[in-house]
Amino acid sequence: MINRILIRSKVVQIAYSYFLTKDKTVMEAEKELFFSFEKSYELYHLLLTLMVELTDTQAARVEAARMKFLATPEEKNPNMRFVNNRFIEQLRNCDDYKDYHEKKPVTWTNEPKFLRDFSERIVKSELYKEYMDSSDDSYENDCEFWKKALRALICTDEELTELLEQKSLYWNDDLEIITTFVLKTIKQFSEENGGPQSLLPMFKDDDDAEFAKELFRNTLIHGGEYRNYIENFIKNWEIERVAFMDIVIMMVALSEFHRFPSIPTRVTLNEYIELAKAYSTSKSGQFVNGVLNAIADNLKKEGVLTKE
Repeated sequence: MINRILIRSKVVQIAYSYFLTKDKTVMEAEKELFFSFEKSYELYHLLLTLMVELTDTQAARVEAARMKFLATPEEKNPNMRFVNNRFIEQLRNCDDYKDYHEKKPVTWTNEPKFLRDFSERIVKSELYKEYMDSSDDSYENDCEFWKKALRALICTDEELTELLEQKSLYWNDDLEIITTFVLKTIKQFSEENGGPQSLLPMFKDDDDAEFAKELFRNTLIHGGEYRNYIENFIKNWEIERVAFMDIVIMMVALSEFHRFPSIPTRVTLNEYIELAKAYSTSKSGQFVNGVLNAIADNLKKEGVLTKE
């Protein structure tokens, strides 16, 4: 699940903290990095669980309305499409889902007001109305509803974002990218497989976990060397006026240049320029672009960087 885009992002964040505070050893910082990956994976399961518990919340509301003494005909015979969503039922019974919950229970049941309010926002949405009124009563449409809900309702929900930020500092910037992994999970589920479905693993393979470790460790060990090299390319700038996050982003990029000869130079440049746009100042993307391109050209002239 944790791809190289997220790995680079986490490496930059934890490296920034390491160089800023200087209160950890390399091994302690590395443990924090991998803990941040575990938290990202926890958020993945928390979003999956949110869909299940929103379904359960609506089921309880429907049942309470049906049991009212003066229930309306609509309340007595409700549309159960949302409550009986076939994708949610598959997810609920997925072995990977149940196994994770046995090892590390994640739940929203301690946030009943949030669940009720969020459920109500979904029920009042145009997306919900279209889904409930649709003539397409299919497994595919059940999946499509949740894919649309993730993009339009969950990923953009301000109350959810605030709640996640309160729960963990590691989730401050993760919601959007982890939502893409949940979407990928829905897409890989199939009606034909019945019960046996698979969730995404924390790392796709051992290579990605090793990439994270090597990139991070190399950045920390050679950080002073990389920073000195960068400062030679920004002589016309007062170093104190350059955002420290920009410096760290370029240090990690230099680490990737040196440590991973199989990764194309342009891929590295593009990834860290995007990180500068996301995590630093409004001018950082352009600044990091110019400096990293100059550094890459110089490394090629020195024969240090031989890849394209």
